[in-house]
Amino acid sequence: MNDALIADRWQFGFTIMFHYLFPVLTMGLGVLIAVLKTVQLLRGDERYGALARFWAKLFAITFAMGVVTGIPMEFQFGTNWARFSHFAGGVVGQTLFMEGVFAFFAESSFLGLFLFGERRVRPVLHWLSAVMVALGAVVSGFFIIATDAWMQHPVAYEMVNGRAELTSLWGLLTNPYALWQFPHAISGSIITASMVMAGVGAYYLLSRKFEDAGQLSVKIGVISGLAFSLISLFPTGAMNGENVTKYQPIKMAAMEGLFRTQEGAPIAIIGMPDTERRELMDPIYLPRVLSFLAYGDFRAKVVGLDDYPADLHPPIELVYYAYHIMVGLGTMFIAVMAIAAFLLWRGTLYTSRWFLWILMLAIPFPYIANEAGWAVAEVGRQPWIVYGLQRTADATSTNVSGGMTWFTLLGFTGMYSALGLLYLFVSARIIEAGPDGGLQP
Repeated sequence: MNDALIADRWQFGFTIMFHYLFPVLTMGLGVLIAVLKTVQLLRGDERYGALARFWAKLFAITFAMGVVTGIPMEFQFGTNWARFSHFAGGVVGQTLFMEGVFAFFAESSFLGLFLFGERRVRPVLHWLSAVMVALGAVVSGFFIIATDAWMQHPVAYEMVNGRAELTSLWGLLTNPYALWQFPHAISGSIITASMVMAGVGAYYLLSRKFEDAGQLSVKIGVISGLAFSLISLFPTGAMNGENVTKYQPIKMAAMEGLFRTQEGAPIAIIGMPDTERRELMDPIYLPRVLSFLAYGDFRAKVVGLDDYPADLHPPIELVYYAYHIMVGLGTMFIAVMAIAAFLLWRGTLYTSRWFLWILMLAIPFPYIANEAGWAVAEVGRQPWIVYGLQRTADATSTNVSGGMTWFTLLGFTGMYSALGLLYLFVSARIIEAGPDGGLQP
């Protein structure tokens, strides 16, 4: 692997993982804000409107950070990945364009109306603006995932003079790989927003200020967090896993650390992949479960990594550990939110300080789980940038050296560190100030 390719992959990986910290919150938070406004409209309860305004402030600065950190991603397609842009631009350019024009601009416009128009428009129109912000965020995510799904499982194209040309926009948008990849990603985003909302609410209850806002935030965060933690497990997680098994079986074998083909293959709860000895060290297995999850048959044969050419293997350790981090944290989210829901039902959650501490300290973990899921999806696709069509090594720009990319990566690191600290500072100030006038309109 040449130095330029390594540098390009590090730069793209760093910038996209930093960028994803922001849309993974806004996609879910937009939905929860729309829920708050809906409850306000139906019940006439202004507490929900005040809480929606509060969370909209955090949404706005997070959205702005997503825009600032997302713009360089587009330029990197031309600067660092010119051969990929030449090869696949006729396909992926369609969905990226639609994301910008139809989703991003619509989301931005309605966000402005929501933030500044509450006293200037009728309540129904203000509610509609919240719904459109949520819809814009979700649709924006769909177009991005449709782009990625084509790279994972190319459809609706034909090769013309060495380039992929789109044959059906509808076929691109209905890619079977995106059918479950998209709802799984949105579910993970709503989990993130729910746990942030519950964690901030727990902070208010622990510090004994803005307690009405704290109770409502905890309540909504826990209920939505439990619901979507379960949805992330089934059906979205399970069905997305079936798609991986069907279209990218090598990735699936790496995710599970399965080196040897087996009938009635077990699933590893824990273990350490040893790529030299071609085995999983110190595993704890559930017998035959992998065969059932992959093919719906406890006796089905699952092909292991050893039966595929070595040059088609992804980085096995990274894919394996990232997958198990994602699944492990997802299981923890179900447990935490189930206990929280039980305490909420019993009427003791708001006074259970030990558990409020758990909710507050859990805020970073859905971010980790989502980033790990991204690593599984993208690193597990290697060595392909477009699965089965173009290798990553053949997608870089030929006139950009490794030294140039390492230099700009250092610049991105410094700039993004400053932006990240600024974002945390402004967010902390907003949270510390709390809802305007408590929960009074």
